[in-house]
Amino acid sequence: MSMLTPPGMGGKYRITGDVYPRMRRPHRRRRIVLASAAAVVVLGAAGWGTLQLVDVFSGDDGTKKTTAGRQTDCKPAPTPSAAAKPPKPAQVTVNVYNATPRSGLAKTTADELKKRGFVIGKIGNAPAAYDKKVKGSGLLLGAPAAAKGAFAVLGTQLAGTTTKVDARTTADVDLIIGTAFKTLSPKATADAALAALNKPKPAPARC
Repeated sequence: MSMLTPPGMGGKYRITGDVYPRMRRPHRRRRIVLASAAAVVVLGAAGWGTLQLVDVFSGDDGTKKTTAGRQTDCKPAPTPSAAAKPPKPAQVTVNVYNATPRSGLAKTTADELKKRGFVIGKIGNAPAAYDKKVKGSGLLLGAPAAAKGAFAVLGTQLAGTTTKVDARTTADVDLIIGTAFKTLSPKATADAALAALNKPKPAPARC
């Protein structure tokens, strides 16, 4: 036994001459390296998957760009032209007719409408075709063109009216007072309704 051989060791661990036994390193370090590499791969895959999910839900896959492009192509709603606005009370001529058994309604109603800026035409009893046959508060009667403006303007002065067109070609409008009529709408209420009528809501933008 060589003097280099530690006491108690022999056999294959015996050192002879200048040859030393080669001790193998444990495999623990290799396992740590492999485990670390695997963890890096797993974390990388998880991070990539998370990024894809974020892109899907946030619209980064091109949807956002497309939406932005569409917003760029959107055109603002056209501003209502002066021709589209309803006429002013001073531009509406009203004929007031009484279709009820109560006397004096046509005259008092016409006087109040005149104070509110309307032009008054004829005043009297309703024609036989409508006398005592208008069940509501009133009937607005006029040419087809009146349906585009004059009916709405005059309708702000009396709630519950109905409308009907006839064959006339003139711009005047008839207000035939019905049996349910009590009085015109309060001036403040009528003014608010008229102001709202002159400020229509803009149409949505076209994309």
